[in-house]
Amino acid sequence: ASRGGGGGDTISKMPDVEKSVPPKDLGDSEGRSCKPETSGPPHEDKSGPEDPPPFLSVTGLTETVNEVSKLSNKIGMNCDYYMEEKVLRPSSLEGKVKETVHNAFWDHLKEQLSATPPDFSCALELLKEIKEILLSLLLPRQNRLRTEIEEALDTDLLKQEAEHGALKVLYLSKYVLNMMALLCAPLRDEAVQKLENITDPVWLLRGIFQVLGLMKMDMVNYTIQSLQPHLQEHSIQYERAKFQELLNKQPSLLNHTTKWLTQAAADLTMSPPTCPDTSDSSSLAGPSPNEATNNSEPLSPTMVLCQGFLNLLLWDPENEEFPETLLMDRTRLQELKSQLHQLTIMASVLLVASSFSGSVLFGSPQFVDKLKRITKSLLEDFHSRPEEAILTVSEQVSQEIHQSLKNMGLVALSSDNTASLMGQLQNIANKENCVHSVIDQRIRLFLKCCLVLGVQRSLLDLPGGLTLIEAELAELGQKFVNLTHHNQQVFGPYYTEILETLISPTQALETKVESV
Repeated sequence: ASRGGGGGDTISKMPDVEKSVPPKDLGDSEGRSCKPETSGPPHEDKSGPEDPPPFLSVTGLTETVNEVSKLSNKIGMNCDYYMEEKVLRPSSLEGKVKETVHNAFWDHLKEQLSATPPDFSCALELLKEIKEILLSLLLPRQNRLRTEIEEALDTDLLKQEAEHGALKVLYLSKYVLNMMALLCAPLRDEAVQKLENITDPVWLLRGIFQVLGLMKMDMVNYTIQSLQPHLQEHSIQYERAKFQELLNKQPSLLNHTTKWLTQAAADLTMSPPTCPDTSDSSSLAGPSPNEATNNSEPLSPTMVLCQGFLNLLLWDPENEEFPETLLMDRTRLQELKSQLHQLTIMASVLLVASSFSGSVLFGSPQFVDKLKRITKSLLEDFHSRPEEAILTVSEQVSQEIHQSLKNMGLVALSSDNTASLMGQLQNIANKENCVHSVIDQRIRLFLKCCLVLGVQRSLLDLPGGLTLIEAELAELGQKFVNLTHHNQQVFGPYYTEILETLISPTQALETKVESV
């Protein structure tokens, strides 16, 4: 929708930002006594890259490659990337301090405006900053609106009015509200409309700064979305060029990458295909040692690469032979590995719990969500104290099932069933546990499906035990696909060259590595 602006301009409103950002805390008076803070775009890193050293260790390579703009890399890897403000918890010390400082600022403004004669010094600073923010929200073509704002909030004119005690703060604030209504994204309409009912000038200015902070973040995200294809291409070309510079100085730089892909190809030849294209995508039984035989199916470069990416989720942290082309993504892969493990435990807990509570409780989405929240919260400390964490999970889940059955008038768990349930839940932490093992394989098969078919198609036929964590799987799968897709776009030429030496021309089904 568009609305008519002053001076004949027509304003096309920015599209809704997919996820609204939380309100920015109002003005921090540090460093400037009469200005509250509003949200704004991140500061650009002006530091330039240095020439890479002639010989690089793993650490040296990581530091050099990390010269790529972090923001550009994140945006290139995620087309839905958006900026958001860090919101301080009100109960935190920092949150309390900022709230105290902000309240003190607005109380000071109220005292100034209530004085006889009124003191407009802080009000002038606020109006000056409001003017700058409004101008920053304009598009280049909106020249008439730019002129109108410059004239309506002319700093010299406002200063003269203030000196004569004739500065109309409430009137100017209403003008700003009208301009905000023209410039804001549709999702901010309600917030702007609520401000129109405020008659106290201090509270009105406070609300204006809060909504302007959101509008600035909306503009940042709108700009990011507009530039995303260009930033993505820049990130790809820059990362590849920097890596090539390093490779020119150190020809052995792809040794670990070659070894990684060689192992992936060997894994495929020693196990039957678990390709999502097969009729039974829920079949998970891998070969036993006696059944493992060479697979006669021709190797596909894309499938070898998919297997390689999946192997990274099993990588031993002590193994330093990490593929050079993925060093920049190592931390993200570790995070995905941790998330995968958490989902394995969560799905295993739900599967065991459902066998004791039946379809009545697990037919309730609210009950399932509650168990998921309990499990996720208690698993946060799993890596540091696994036995204690899983014991707490088993106790809380058992108690929740027992109490919910009683509340619904159903037969509650007997003491024997409770003990059995708790014992099975505690045993889930053991990787050799059959439930843990099966769920883990199924999640990995789902991730393989995501790489080959995409996330949405992979969600259509989830194997048993995974339907209760569908939303969490979708998030994990999309992150994994985004990471691998970006990595292939950057290093695809190197992978193609390596795979040509691993796969004979008669076996190859493709001529180059393509994005999956």
